[in-house]
Amino acid sequence: MTLSILIDLDNTLLINDSDRFIQAYLKKLGGYLSKWPPEKVISELMAGTRQMIVKDAPAETLEQVFDKVFYPGLGIAKSALHDRIDVFYREVFPELRELTRPDPEAQRLVNYLFQKNHSVVIATNPLYPRTAILQRLAWAGLPVERYPFKLIGSYETFHFSKPNPAYLAEALSRLGWIDQPAVMIGDNLQEDIIPATKLGLPAFWVNGATPLPQGLHPLTSQGKLADVIPWLERLENEISETQVSTPVYINSVLKSTPAAFEALTLNLSEAQWRERSNENEWAANEIACHLRDADTEVNLPRLKTISAGENPFLPGIVTDVWAVERGYINQNGPAALAAFVAVRTELVKLLGNLDAEGWKMPARHAIFGPTQLIELAGFITTHDRTHIHQLYDTIKRNETIK
Repeated sequence: MTLSILIDLDNTLLINDSDRFIQAYLKKLGGYLSKWPPEKVISELMAGTRQMIVKDAPAETLEQVFDKVFYPGLGIAKSALHDRIDVFYREVFPELRELTRPDPEAQRLVNYLFQKNHSVVIATNPLYPRTAILQRLAWAGLPVERYPFKLIGSYETFHFSKPNPAYLAEALSRLGWIDQPAVMIGDNLQEDIIPATKLGLPAFWVNGATPLPQGLHPLTSQGKLADVIPWLERLENEISETQVSTPVYINSVLKSTPAAFEALTLNLSEAQWRERSNENEWAANEIACHLRDADTEVNLPRLKTISAGENPFLPGIVTDVWAVERGYINQNGPAALAAFVAVRTELVKLLGNLDAEGWKMPARHAIFGPTQLIELAGFITTHDRTHIHQLYDTIKRNETIK
């Protein structure tokens, strides 16, 4: 069985005293940017990092959020400092390698994962630039030139960070919600293991210092890195692709959809936005328009009405025909995506404000009959996953055709 393996980097694949490493990193960066007092550089960097960690909305990447804090805090435009920052990561950051050590068990594990044809995602906390993460992978003996990881978390394209479960949902969404089970492997209970369980994923806690808490996925385990392979071999006979239906899961997936859509379409040209993989599939701009209009005219109004507590009757609405009726193929894809991000942000904010009773608010649906807000919100996640898979497949097929 093929799995999607989400695996942490620091102290999972790379032996790294995180506190010592971060202190050395801050000291080197503060000394390198000598125009400002080191304490000022460190203060602004930490302020920007805090904003990345607490970010909980799909709009803007982590890098964009960081930039809005760090560079204004130093009183300089990013463009004026960009080249110097690049030099720091190219020439100074590598000096930190001596604080880390590769783990032969990590290399054995990753080799095994690729031999089994699993989809391997480096699910490190994406608070660093990609270059810093690629360097640390190389220090671990896992250079990307040798190991074609499906995805690597970094602040340039990700919109959420640990311990937000939306980060893991975003990673799975960017894999196109492919039809295979996923697992998480990491050393941090709060940042890796518990968020995975909230998404319905089994996890392996590497070097966990205490017994596993109650309430985790029943297939979750713990032990040394060498124990991961036997655990995965057992899972192949026990695991299945499952979806939970909790407020945390629903909100995480709903946040991740526009974020992943933005990342997947980041480098598409105007012509590529309009390309269909075949005549029966939608192009990227049609999918963006469909998600925008479904949220604007169906999902958000319905959820608002239900949350008002009036047990409303909800008529069935056929939205697929809008693609032809409204000429989605000729609409501007990036503009439709921006509008989708905006309306989805409003929708997840509404759900985020609900208490336990709010999620149980009743409604009467023309097709589904008596229902609750949580069930209808869950249907939106299924709808999202279907269209993200469609988008992913369309982009990949078009790349293959070329």
